[in-house]
Amino acid sequence: MKHGPESRPLSGEIVRISHSSDVLKDNALGDSVVRDLLIYLPRNYHQSHQRFPVLWHLAAFTNSGRSATNWRGFDENLFQRVDRLIHDGAMGEVIVVSPDCFTSLGGNQYLNSPAIGRYSDYIHHELIPFIDDGFKTLSSRAHRGVFGKSSGGYGALMLAMKYPEYWGGLANHSGDAHFDAVYRADFPAASRTLNRHNGDIDAFIEHFWSTDQRRGDDFMTLMLCCLAASYDPGNSIELPFDLRTLCIDQTRWQRWLQHDPITQIEAHRKALASMHLVYTDCGDQDQYNIQYGARLLSDLMTEHDIDHEYHEFSGTHSEIDHRLDVSLPRLYAALSD
Repeated sequence: MKHGPESRPLSGEIVRISHSSDVLKDNALGDSVVRDLLIYLPRNYHQSHQRFPVLWHLAAFTNSGRSATNWRGFDENLFQRVDRLIHDGAMGEVIVVSPDCFTSLGGNQYLNSPAIGRYSDYIHHELIPFIDDGFKTLSSRAHRGVFGKSSGGYGALMLAMKYPEYWGGLANHSGDAHFDAVYRADFPAASRTLNRHNGDIDAFIEHFWSTDQRRGDDFMTLMLCCLAASYDPGNSIELPFDLRTLCIDQTRWQRWLQHDPITQIEAHRKALASMHLVYTDCGDQDQYNIQYGARLLSDLMTEHDIDHEYHEFSGTHSEIDHRLDVSLPRLYAALSD
C-alpha cells in the first residue's frame, strides 16, 4: 500500500508567475522586486464559466509563498492540503494565492515600513488587482479571505482589521499577540547574540548571511531585528532594550505595542465585526507564549461584541498545519455564500 502526501495526484493546477513589483521598488533592504507568485486553481477552473472565491496565504517568518509547493516527506504542502480538502468534499472549489513576501531580515509582518518595504500596499494595491484582472475570481471583498500562521496569522488579522474593504474573512493560526508575553522573553538571548558582535546589528546581519553555521538564537535575533524594522522603523534598526542591562526603552517599546493586535481591537472593532468569519486558534503549549495573547484577543473580541471563533488545541507552535483542515473549510463556507 502506498502512503504519503503524493499517494493521490493533484486534481487542481499550480500556476507560477514571475511578477515584477512597482510598489517594492527602492525598498530599503535592496530586496528583489521580481517575485514568484504561486496560484492554485481548482480542477474545474478551465472547464467552468463560474468565478471562484479567493484565499490568500501569508507565510510565516523564515518562509515565503513558495513554501506552498515545498515537498514534505511526512505531510502535505499547502496546495496538496487544499486539493485534498476539495477532493474529499470538505470545502468547495477555490483559488488560493501564495505571494512571496520574504525579505533579507528573514520574513515579514505584512506592514508598510520604510525600513523593509511597502508590503501591505504590495498586496492590496498591486497583487489583488493583478489576480482579479488575470483570473476568474469573485472579486468583491465578500469572497476574498486571508489566512496564515505565526507572522502570517498576525498579518491576516492586521490586514483584515486595517483594510476591511478588501477582506471578507480571516483565519489566524497562532499569530503574534500580547507582545509583553511573546517578545520580551527573547530579549536576553538576543542581547547575548548581539554582544558577540559588539552590539552592532549591521555586523550581526552581515554575519548571519555569510555563515552556514547559524544557531537557533541567531534566527530569533534576526526576527527581533525584523520586528523592530516593522514596528519602529528608522534610519537604522534599534531594539527597544539596552543590550547591557536589558532595561526597556519605554518610548520605543510603546511604538511596538501600537502594533499589538490586543491594542488594536477597540479601534478596529467595526472592521472585524464586518467579517463573515474571524477565526483564531492556538496550541495550549505554544513555546512562544502566544496562547496567552490568543485568549486575550478572544476575550477582547467578546467584550466588543465581535462574532468570532476561538479554538485552543493540544499542541505547540510547531507542526500545526493540520489546523488548516478546520479553518479553510470554515473560511470557504463564509466566503462562498
